[in-house]
Amino acid sequence: MSLHFKLSEAQKNSPWLVLVHGLFGSADNLAGVKRHFESTYNIISIDLPDHGQSPWTDGFTLEAAVTGIVEILDNNQVDKAAFLGHSLGGKVVMQFALLNPDRVSHLIVADIAPVKYSHSHQAVFDGLKNVPLDTISDRKEAQTALSEYVKEPGVQQFLLKSLYQTENSEWQWRFNVDGLIESYSRILDWPQSNLTFEGITLFIKGAESDYINNSYRKEIAKYFPRAKAHIIEGTGHWLHAEKPSIFNAIVARTLEKATS
Repeated sequence: MSLHFKLSEAQKNSPWLVLVHGLFGSADNLAGVKRHFESTYNIISIDLPDHGQSPWTDGFTLEAAVTGIVEILDNNQVDKAAFLGHSLGGKVVMQFALLNPDRVSHLIVADIAPVKYSHSHQAVFDGLKNVPLDTISDRKEAQTALSEYVKEPGVQQFLLKSLYQTENSEWQWRFNVDGLIESYSRILDWPQSNLTFEGITLFIKGAESDYINNSYRKEIAKYFPRAKAHIIEGTGHWLHAEKPSIFNAIVARTLEKATS
């Protein structure tokens, strides 16, 4: 599967940074991070399978996402890169590092852990299915239908970023709603293994988010023995958007660390 990606090249000899978004997102979700680092890093921003402009699949898996990223690196002659992933993207880059440790210089995981999560997106799925794509005439109507289930305005706006009109003026979601619902149990899961990544690793947590808690420390250490953690106060799960300057500064400090 050939994933869609955006390439921002600084200089030929600049290091590489791969950015991977979360569930229901696209490469543009980490645009603020890209802008901050694009003068010093060659950056690849990836649309995960079933998201953005990447192909829709018969079932989302972390393994397929990893395979798609390997293909992108190979096609662009990138031997090694730093990886930053948020939420589901964090799971993808963790799995990439475990399966391809020699290709990862730095691993930065934003507000997710290598664990199986419980169901927490039913309201989002219900809201998305409640939007009558065949009859709406504008985004306001879509937001009204979405808001019957999704109450947070910020989440509504995030989801609506992926609503677009085709050349035939038909409204569509850029992510594969039915496919993601079908694959949701795999998205929540984490594949158990004895693999480890011994490189530089940072987990960044939003202080008000429950996606990473103390009970996950053992699992994080199991797979990523060199992992460090940083908590950003006053932020939830969307920490890179809520405190971009602080988030980017933390990322920059990690990327400056020399690999052994």
